Amino acid sequence: MKTKSIKFRYFRIVFVLFALVGSYYPTVAQEKEYQAIDLRPFRSSAGHWYGIKDNSNVINPLPEKPQYKANEITKIADNVLLFQRNNGGWPKNYDMQAILTKEQREKVLRAKNEDHTTFDNSTGFSHINYLAEVYAQTKIEKYKKACFLGIDFVLKAQYNNGGWPQYYPLEKVDYSQRITFNDGAYMGIMKLLQAILDKDPKYDFVSEKTFKKVDSAYKKGLECLLAMQIELIGKPTVWCQQHDEVDLSPAWARAFEPPSICNGESVEVVLFLMNIEQPDAQIISAVQNAVKWFSDSRIYNTRVEMFKAEPMESKYKTVTIDKKVVTDESAPPIWTRFYELGSGRPLFCDRNSKFLYSLAEVSRERRAGYGWYTYAPQEVLDKYPDWQKKWAPEQNVLKQ
Repeated sequence: MKTKSIKFRYFRIVFVLFALVGSYYPTVAQEKEYQAIDLRPFRSSAGHWYGIKDNSNVINPLPEKPQYKANEITKIADNVLLFQRNNGGWPKNYDMQAILTKEQREKVLRAKNEDHTTFDNSTGFSHINYLAEVYAQTKIEKYKKACFLGIDFVLKAQYNNGGWPQYYPLEKVDYSQRITFNDGAYMGIMKLLQAILDKDPKYDFVSEKTFKKVDSAYKKGLECLLAMQIELIGKPTVWCQQHDEVDLSPAWARAFEPPSICNGESVEVVLFLMNIEQPDAQIISAVQNAVKWFSDSRIYNTRVEMFKAEPMESKYKTVTIDKKVVTDESAPPIWTRFYELGSGRPLFCDRNSKFLYSLAEVSRERRAGYGWYTYAPQEVLDKYPDWQKKWAPEQNVLKQ
């Protein structure tokens, strides 16, 4: 009887211990199910991490590329917190879904004090939006705190003229200081500020003090945006990938990204302006001029064909494809990414910054590895009729 009593007490103690441990460390079955949050805004950075060799990375991806599931939002959010630097910003080109090893996490933690933070490749504003979504579902305070830190970073990074640099804090004197539309940087920030001002439910935690700062930043950003619209022979067109941070003129970005009229990046700008309710005369004029330019700069009977080619090693990756322009009378309208300032001619460039006027002249590495043509302006032209009827009923620029 004594032995049975001891065994009974032993099993009871073990059962209680398991119950206590379980209350602090729930099993997978006990973990709360959350709704998945859109991860597409992180794709650009993740794609660069996996696809481009960069020895400056704090960590590099594992060969098997393990990832959290989309509904494991707190684990992904913890990665977002892990990569957030102490200044409130984020470095680019890492995968927030990646399941990291202990060694990788320790390396990222050791880089917390570094200031190499950016808005490039949808960095920063996408992380803030994700954390706000996670906080809305979980009400876990650390995600809200990180949001505030990120919003403060965005506000501090704004130039006095209303624009934002590609990198903040400012680094060496190069294109990283330019006001940047490339990869959605400027408009990603503006959409973040607009969501806060529109009282998006996921930002209902924003204080009145922060709200006023956001309102001021948004107004300055919109004023700067309108001031940068490029003129060609006295007529406003659209925008450049990057603009000078002092005089707002079109500026060089990378060696193959010249000062030019940039149709691809400008589409997001025009769609943003078209979505503004009760637009004033300046906004209406900016949209009308941009739509007219998109219409006039269409290229017909042209298609870009991609095909497999002999592998070629470059400094950045192994190139296994090539591209060529072909004539195709059935092809929809297409636009080049760049149009030359002054002449309005379709423009191409190479890593030596030499101006070229056909895709065939571009070296294979750049020809195959860059988006020289775009169909994006068609979205603006498709949405214009409804916008025009609502806000400019007496002036249809597509019928002029």
